[in-house]
Amino acid sequence: MTIMGIKRVPRGSRFATALVTTALVSLFVLGFASQALATKPTGDFVNFGDCPLSNPATLGCLYAQTTGGEFVIGSTTVPITKTITLQGGLPATEEILPAADGNTLSKTPQTVPGGLFKILAPEFFPEPLKKIFNEFINKGFTGVTASTELAGTPKINLGAALGKHGTALLLPVKVHLENGFLGSKCYVGSAAHPVTVEFTTGTTSPPPPNTPITGNGGEVEFKDEAALIIDKKNSLVNNSFAAPEAEGCGSQILFGLFTGLIDGAVDSEIGLPSAAGHNTAILNGNEEVGVAEAVRASEK
Repeated sequence: MTIMGIKRVPRGSRFATALVTTALVSLFVLGFASQALATKPTGDFVNFGDCPLSNPATLGCLYAQTTGGEFVIGSTTVPITKTITLQGGLPATEEILPAADGNTLSKTPQTVPGGLFKILAPEFFPEPLKKIFNEFINKGFTGVTASTELAGTPKINLGAALGKHGTALLLPVKVHLENGFLGSKCYVGSAAHPVTVEFTTGTTSPPPPNTPITGNGGEVEFKDEAALIIDKKNSLVNNSFAAPEAEGCGSQILFGLFTGLIDGAVDSEIGLPSAAGHNTAILNGNEEVGVAEAVRASEK
């Protein structure tokens, strides 16, 4: 109905519109209020923003960054050139509680030197797979990245780390290999068969042919009345772990018909499975540990 060219909105419609408007305003206000109430650690504790402080088991907070080092698995060496972050909560046990945002160990891709299978398709590939492989190569898809992902619960022992003896950090991981040909499901290790690395800041005792290597406890500083421990320039090492065969590689190629062959090609190139004494992991970086109550007290 219109009056003098102005459309009249039915009364029921006006009422419904008012309800919707009120609801939207309420949601906006609630959202604004929740943002205003959100707090984060500040000052010396600013790096503990993802510490799971809401978990009553959290007594301390961990924030560690690996800025250098390398992973050597079989015949392949992957240098760490991009920062990897390990963070979470510290309970009364050695287990590391998951970070508040779920990113306990950052999935940071590192470049694998040399790329894919020395550029040429392995001779044992069937002709259809060779053609697909070489098409990827010709289009420039030779680069491969490797990301270390958690495959279990990590553990940390600060006493062992600072005392340079025993296992300072236990990391059960799987190594994610990615490029256009390998797809997104190519892994070395899994939750069922993790690559378990027991890092030390002391000296290792590997089986041959590896020989002992020594880590570094770093430079330790205590701040805020010992509520914050900062360990700079530490080095965690291990060269006695084993690595299983690759799995899931090329699963997107022709409905996964050649997955086993591609897994085999990856194994051949990297040297998998690789027994203990043929692999090395070195993590160089910095670490911060804060008392949970002090972290909470710094929040603003």
